[in-house]
Amino acid sequence: MSGARAGRAPRRMLIVDGYNIINARRDGGAGMSASTLADAREHLVAELMDYAGYSEQQVVLVFDAWMSDRTQRTEEQRGAVTVVYTQKGEIADRYIERLCDSLANDIELRRVEVRVASSDGLEQTIILGRGASRMSARELMLEMQQLRASGIQQVAQRPASRRNPIAEHLPPEVRQKLDEMRKGHRK
Repeated sequence: MSGARAGRAPRRMLIVDGYNIINARRDGGAGMSASTLADAREHLVAELMDYAGYSEQQVVLVFDAWMSDRTQRTEEQRGAVTVVYTQKGEIADRYIERLCDSLANDIELRRVEVRVASSDGLEQTIILGRGASRMSARELMLEMQQLRASGIQQVAQRPASRRNPIAEHLPPEVRQKLDEMRKGHRK
């Protein structure tokens, strides 16, 4: 059967060129100290973890080590975000292209929907040829901001729940004892 798996929506994945996004921000750019750059990376990771939670998609955040001494590529799982640090001599664009290549069959069969966030024009053209869709750094930042604002608004409008899901899994006699203790504590 072609198309998504038996009526199920395709899995959604966002691949982010980390330094491209950092450099697109007003506070980013050339001349950043190593500690400032590390702070910018951590801030982006935290934002994308939040975004992944609201958007319910897997996020792969790639930082290249083109000029560093990192001898091996490393991957670190941070919630729904996989943070990849490439190895010396490997740029994020090549890693992203290979990842899109590895997902090409699933993209074609619509098992996965892949978007790549990068403002690099050549990179955007290459990933489009591999079946992924593209978005600029500015588009990603706007989408993250809008999704966060709408998620916060939904949470604020949600009525307070009186349910206690943990208590629902307790045996009736334990729930009764806890209710008695709670009522006795109120007096």
